[in-house]
Amino acid sequence: MAKQAKTAIKKDAKAAAEAKVWTKVVKAVRSPKSGAYTFKEAIIHKDKVQEYINQK
Repeated sequence: MAKQAKTAIKKDAKAAAEAKVWTKVVKAVRSPKSGAYTFKEAIIHKDKVQEYINQK
């Protein structure tokens, strides 16, 4: 049992290190028809956040 727990911890640490490069982005988008705002959520690599925000 103890060995399995140790290997599980190692895998989780590796996944946690990879997770730090991803960011959740919430973008408010205005509907052209009604003028109401809706929100789009996406999980994006941290280097691509500005591209996502600037796209229409």
